[in-house]
Amino acid sequence: MKNNIFIYIGIFLFVFSSTLYTQDSESADYRIGPKDILEISVFGLDELNRTVRVSEEGKITLPLLGEVEVQGLTAAQVENKLGEFLEKDYLQDPQVTVFIREHLSKIVYVDGAVRSPGTYELIGQQRLMHIITKAGGLSAEAGDDINVIRTYPDGTTDTLRISIDELYLDGDADLNIPLEPNDSVHVPIDKVINVYVMGEVRSPGALEVKRSNIPTLLQAIAQAGGFAERASKGGVKIKRVDENGKEIIIKVNVKDIEKGKKDDIQLKENDVVIVPESFF
Repeated sequence: MKNNIFIYIGIFLFVFSSTLYTQDSESADYRIGPKDILEISVFGLDELNRTVRVSEEGKITLPLLGEVEVQGLTAAQVENKLGEFLEKDYLQDPQVTVFIREHLSKIVYVDGAVRSPGTYELIGQQRLMHIITKAGGLSAEAGDDINVIRTYPDGTTDTLRISIDELYLDGDADLNIPLEPNDSVHVPIDKVINVYVMGEVRSPGALEVKRSNIPTLLQAIAQAGGFAERASKGGVKIKRVDENGKEIIIKVNVKDIEKGKKDDIQLKENDVVIVPESFF
């Protein structure tokens, strides 16, 4: 994922603009469910102007009308339904407005390595990239995958693992899955850590790497530009602090690794590789 940040930003802007364009149509298509909060106003009948919550049974209760089934209807359909009831006994050509104040029956949860984790309303059909965009996009600490945890009506769960590179960089549309109510989108955090390569290499200093992808000794030297002209491959040292806080020194003859006589050494967080100068 390193060096892909500008590509992700471009994709973020594209998806964000698409979000703004489709938001109104999605709201119009939203089907009301339990726990949603509706604002109802009726011109000329003030006692019906109120904010109500949809019950677990999918109903609202209003003065004059009593219980009204609204589950599965759009706001426009509820307006028509209330208008028909009112026209029978109370008003001629009633003007009813229904606004969905909070979409609480259809939400998804987003956490982990995104800029704004939290709970997001699922208005209309929304796909994975859409919701991640709503959550501010991926943060720099995002790992390689996105996990979508889905809970089914029988209480069982399933985890769908989506490759970030395949979704964003390869543009695999099949991975941009539609989300369902109560899905949890978790982006595992893969912390950026440092290892250090000092001494006789072409670009000495700190290497920023993901914790899941810490380089080996030879890989770290290569990332630091490779050995300088006067480097001593036989006198390389690795300084490491163990779990007890004690510093240990690992001496390495890199020539043995290059010849296949010894295995390459896996580095750890905050290791310091020191490549000395050869005096011969």
